[in-house]
Amino acid sequence: MADPNELQAKLNLLSDAYAAQLPEKLKQIWLVWEQLPLDSWDEKGFETLHRMVHSLTGSGKTFGFALLSDVARNLEEYLKQLAQAKTALSAQQRSHIQISMRELHQVTLHRDAPVGDQAGLIAVAPPGQDTASSKHIFVVEDDHDQAEELNIQLSYFGYDVRVFNKLADFRLAMQQNPKAVVLMDINFPEDSRGGIHVIEEIQQGRDIPVTVVFLTVHDEFATRLGAVRANGIAYLSKPVNIGNLIDRLDILTSTLPSAPYRVLIVEDSEVLAAYYATVLEQAGMVVKAVNNPLDVMHPLLEFAPDLILLDIYMPECNGLELAKVIRQLDAFVSIPIVFLSAESDLDKQLFAMDLGGDDFLTKPIQPQHLVSSVISRIRRSLILRSFMVRDSLTGLLNHTAIKDQLDHEVAQTKRQGTPLSFAMVDIDHFKQVNDTYGHQAGDRVIKSLSRLLKQRLRETDMVGRYGGEEFAVILSNTDGAMAVKVLEAIRKDFSQLRHLADGKEFSATFSCGIADVSHFGDPAKLGDAADKALYKAKHAGRNQVILA
Repeated sequence: MADPNELQAKLNLLSDAYAAQLPEKLKQIWLVWEQLPLDSWDEKGFETLHRMVHSLTGSGKTFGFALLSDVARNLEEYLKQLAQAKTALSAQQRSHIQISMRELHQVTLHRDAPVGDQAGLIAVAPPGQDTASSKHIFVVEDDHDQAEELNIQLSYFGYDVRVFNKLADFRLAMQQNPKAVVLMDINFPEDSRGGIHVIEEIQQGRDIPVTVVFLTVHDEFATRLGAVRANGIAYLSKPVNIGNLIDRLDILTSTLPSAPYRVLIVEDSEVLAAYYATVLEQAGMVVKAVNNPLDVMHPLLEFAPDLILLDIYMPECNGLELAKVIRQLDAFVSIPIVFLSAESDLDKQLFAMDLGGDDFLTKPIQPQHLVSSVISRIRRSLILRSFMVRDSLTGLLNHTAIKDQLDHEVAQTKRQGTPLSFAMVDIDHFKQVNDTYGHQAGDRVIKSLSRLLKQRLRETDMVGRYGGEEFAVILSNTDGAMAVKVLEAIRKDFSQLRHLADGKEFSATFSCGIADVSHFGDPAKLGDAADKALYKAKHAGRNQVILA
């Protein structure tokens, strides 16, 4: 995050740059106006004039020229009316336009006070939720058997668990460890909504709410509403899906920084694009700006944004056309597209949304409103996307998603000339684990391997559940020899893990096959080679890593 004073200085510099460009902008508008024919209708020329005036409508107030925006908006509305007729302009109409254009020149001399303290208004919001600071879990459940089952399963995944069967004991413990994550039942013998009521009491007067996940058999709206009002961050139905619960706890207790949101800005005004980029970067996002819409394809594929911020009125290709092009790409069918324009016509805004937009923000927009809108759209998109591309048990990429990602990574590797390896991992004798210890134990083994892979691999590496007990790993910037070292270390550690089922301990191993893109140049050949190497590892005795 930038220092607020430094950010304010950047915004002031952008405002000064905008002011310095205004004389040339107005000169270009006047030249376009003078080139329009007197006795006929020039639709293309008139559209250019309208677009250039429109750009002042949205940008003026942003940089301290409120009067300029107002005059430009009045002229823009008049030009819209004339555009509907599509006939040569009368002398009176030309005179009206010329008077308005002279007024544009005059109001550029009336600059508001320098850009206000906008740095302080920008809400700095990290991508993920605030996380709990410890691995301490308080299970509050009056059913002793259910509480003990949760204790065993959570402890297996590395959590420090304390069980409370009585609300009074829990109240006392919270005074000593207020940062624990609470798994709270709702129904207790003395109070059918006792879990909610005691959490409401504890939350009162706290600056930072207790992190609470409610676990219950109740599904009534009133109960759910009560849980929300008690600041519950999740509401899980019994019997609890332990995989979903572990995923939630992993997020809440993770000490790893969340990946910053990525925003692609397509805006023909360089100074406006720089302004939006500065605001969003202050809020912790990574931003890429494109000023020519015809150049968007390469950064779109390389940058892989979480959201696209798109101007509507641009030369050569307007935002509506660009949105349709983007929506025709399978990889970007669901990416949020937010239009950002001074267009105030509701019908045109709705038309833009119908062509593939997810939101429409009207210029000028306050910095904090821009940040809030972008963050909320990205968060919702990532949640929905996770349902489509994530495996429900492990939280890893599913079969289709990891294959799509392999296609993307191989293509990028070829363009950049960087190494890449692909690994197939399969748990040995997994059917015996299920038959001997039960499917719940088998699920825990799968979950433990998925967590180990995520913990030991880099943020840039990608892990997917390929199917059943089989996993796929994409190791970017890693040749085959290094990939073998990485997976071999993980294999050794996994073989030493002790798994528990019905009081009995057991261990599991995996076999792995690896292929290097330098020897297998396309995704299909790379995947096939890794699969064959895995087959060799299995037939050579299992519990080993083989490079194709």
